[in-house]
Amino acid sequence: MDTHDSIHTHILSNPSSNDLLVAARALQNGELVAIPTETVYGLGANGLDAEAMDKIYAAKGRPSDNPLILHVPSIDSIRPLVKAIPKTAYQLMETFWPGPLTITLPKSDLVPYRATGGLERVALRCPDHDICRQLLSLAGVPIAAPSANISGRPSPTTAQAVYEDMNGRILYIVDAGPCSIGVESTVVEVQEDAVIILRPGGITKEMLETVVSTVTYDKALSSDAKPKAPGMKYKHYAPDAPMTAFVGNAQDVAIAIDKYVHSLTRQQGEIVSHDFVHIAKACNVGYLLSKEVYEALQPTILTDVPVNCIHVYGHHGDAVSLAHDFYSALLSFNEAKVTHIIAEGVQPEGLGVAVMNRMEKASGGHIEYL
Repeated sequence: MDTHDSIHTHILSNPSSNDLLVAARALQNGELVAIPTETVYGLGANGLDAEAMDKIYAAKGRPSDNPLILHVPSIDSIRPLVKAIPKTAYQLMETFWPGPLTITLPKSDLVPYRATGGLERVALRCPDHDICRQLLSLAGVPIAAPSANISGRPSPTTAQAVYEDMNGRILYIVDAGPCSIGVESTVVEVQEDAVIILRPGGITKEMLETVVSTVTYDKALSSDAKPKAPGMKYKHYAPDAPMTAFVGNAQDVAIAIDKYVHSLTRQQGEIVSHDFVHIAKACNVGYLLSKEVYEALQPTILTDVPVNCIHVYGHHGDAVSLAHDFYSALLSFNEAKVTHIIAEGVQPEGLGVAVMNRMEKASGGHIEYL
């Protein structure tokens, strides 16, 4: 990646109160600062400063009609940013804020269209991260913060991952350790007593239904319509290597992966026999697997695979663990320079909906349900 020699990027590790004040002043002055949240690291800029937000689009290479999320420290802090807070929206905020829920509401004139991708609604979120909220309070302005990565690449869940993409592009990275959730927030639009999910994330449909009786998914999730929320339209989260994912019971997934690896070796002209040693290594495949599928394949096709090409995320069907590890695994495979990625997904239920949404985008839709 080409860096900008004019900017020296500083990592503020285990940030002190003074570090946070320095970062807040930089944000006030129109600089870019990577901020920690419970979901992923965000690339922050003053959400009331159109020129500052222009820097986000330039640093990320982000399409200009892709909306941004404004991060705030509290419910009260959004009042100047919106025309009104409907009762249903307020109930959602009281229930899920701070937390991984973004709510879109009609914007006030204070919010530049640069923050909304030209739309009349602004996306708002209060992160469940103490250091982030301290920084937001010190800044005194809403902070626009998409994921702190080059657009289209896997989102960063550590400060080091931010540094790999943003060194030379931004002034500060506030390092508060790994993110706890690992996938982006749920984005919803509130319409009277109904909620439309624009992007699945850390707050599931079932969780929303404990507050609102009518919860549906937006049709634009599977169309080419102009995006109404971040992450809806463009290619996202993609690793360097092509990825194929399999979803099913552990035994079926292991059998399918075994067959797929053999097909890769045939494509590369390798001699396939009952001796599985070196087959996967020859293909330079990266594996993202559950513990059960790893154990089924370890005596055969995984025998000679380098450790940095295998990531075991947890037990079969554990969407929480897969969500937490997904982006970091993809970035580790980039570092290992694998030529193919084989992943095991989860059923699209609960948090699995968000995980599989990200996996579908990362794989270009190459998912096989067994």
